[in-house]
Amino acid sequence: MPPRSWSRCCTASCFPLRSLRPQRRTLIAAPNPGDGPLMTRRSDRALPPIPSSRKLWLKTLPIFLSIITVSTLAIFNYQKASSSIVNATLYALRTSEIGKRELGEQIYFRDKFPWIWGEMNQLHGRIDISFGVKGTKGRGMMRFKSIRRTRMGFFETQEWSLELEDGRKLQLLDEGRVDPFKNTTLQAES
Repeated sequence: MPPRSWSRCCTASCFPLRSLRPQRRTLIAAPNPGDGPLMTRRSDRALPPIPSSRKLWLKTLPIFLSIITVSTLAIFNYQKASSSIVNATLYALRTSEIGKRELGEQIYFRDKFPWIWGEMNQLHGRIDISFGVKGTKGRGMMRFKSIRRTRMGFFETQEWSLELEDGRKLQLLDEGRVDPFKNTTLQAES
């Protein structure tokens, strides 16, 4: 049980009703541009007007969308450029006699930031890509096309070619050579 002194203090005479009523204070307007520095601030002052951001939003939306689009394309292209398919075709071009003869040594991407054109869909069995290459002797555009006919089948290379700057198109995958992309150890086991 609380002490007697507490019970006496908790009566209505200790807390007058006027103390529970909200106080009326005049609102102070926000300072206008060009006014001097605000030396005192009251917590109940009027808030400054919020400028309409609709015009700013409409101006920046196209910039935002273009940045998102360019970033998305760059991310997907980077994923293609760093894939094992591109690395394997570039390695096969480096070791190809035709590639060495026409492009020279040190065969690599033509551009500092290579752009891989085409579709690379391993899940559905469709690869059709092309990208620029260069060597010490020349430049060209390499194209690689391969499909997988059945769900669990192997990829079959349909085209592997090199188009040079002078317009000549050389078939790197000829009938006399073995497909450099064919996985012979797995096919021998099945």
